[in-house]
Amino acid sequence: MSFIRTYIEQQTINRRNLLLMSAYGLCGAAVTSAIRPHAARAASSDTQIAWSYRDRTNPYWNAIVSGGNAFVQSLGKPESALINLINQGSSEKSLADIQSLLSRYGSNVALAVDPNDMPNCRPVVEAVSKAQAYASTIWNKTDDLHPWDFGDHYVSHMTWSDVGPSEQTARVLFEAMGGKGGVVHLGGISSNNPAIERLAGFRNALKAYPNIELLAVQAADWDTQKANQVMSGFLTRYGDAIKGVHCASDTMAYGVIEALRAEGIENMPIVSYDGNPQAVDLVTKGKILATVFTNPYWAGGITASLAYYAATGVFKPSAEPKEHREFYGPTTLVTTKDARDFKAKYIDTNPKYDWKNFWALSGGQIQYK
Repeated sequence: MSFIRTYIEQQTINRRNLLLMSAYGLCGAAVTSAIRPHAARAASSDTQIAWSYRDRTNPYWNAIVSGGNAFVQSLGKPESALINLINQGSSEKSLADIQSLLSRYGSNVALAVDPNDMPNCRPVVEAVSKAQAYASTIWNKTDDLHPWDFGDHYVSHMTWSDVGPSEQTARVLFEAMGGKGGVVHLGGISSNNPAIERLAGFRNALKAYPNIELLAVQAADWDTQKANQVMSGFLTRYGDAIKGVHCASDTMAYGVIEALRAEGIENMPIVSYDGNPQAVDLVTKGKILATVFTNPYWAGGITASLAYYAATGVFKPSAEPKEHREFYGPTTLVTTKDARDFKAKYIDTNPKYDWKNFWALSGGQIQYK
């Protein structure tokens, strides 16, 4: 598990670098300009393509931005043409960076964005709409906010229906536990759509397993180090009563595995979510029993593509049906039975995608209760 320790150490280094940059006044839009000098010098008449996200050291977000880079390169542009707005999990920084970008380039912006949490989506799309720019969002928005309420400028929203897949991973976990024993759940940021849905799926599965005892649910904010601390606390409190661990993301599972290793526990049943390369590799080795792949590479490219081609007039969002403006992304359950074949198809190489076939992998229109 040496890569897990390396991953945790790298997160610590990146946080330290961020603090140093903050101390020298390099955060926010200035970070973008410092990191992306070519983007900062681009002609104002060009459509500026940007991705706003949490942290590229996270494998999931790295895959998202890799997809964004692939789309940019399909336009004959260098990777440096993609402006990276890294918010480090701060909704305030996310909004401030986007406002700064809009102030600089005005309507010449095609923005792909995860607003970081649900409430932050509205001020983001309001700022984009006011600037007459274009934005496509993923994962986080409130149910009462819809792209068609903003004409063409809020292009689309993609999320994933996580309840069912999370319930599947929980069932895999409970079967591995023999249908009995204590279980703990480590969740994401409590105001995030995926954290809410993945916990709901986990609770749904519990209903079918009366001999599984839920010991604890605690948010670890999608963070490896925090998950490590949370799991260490669980082990101190519950000890041998813990027979399985349900993680709402792969990155949190890495922290859990390291906490277990520190206690000499090597074979605890664990399931996770996101289908990151490291997690899929751990599934092939049986260290994680199941994960769920959401194809972040495709999601990252197609979200940027939707915003860009709307901004450049290739299609008119308001002329599209609602299922093209709010739609589910794809999910695939990956277990120890099929992980090697899956890895060869999706992890060892990225499939080639037609970035103008916007809804090729859509799971249909988002449904609200």
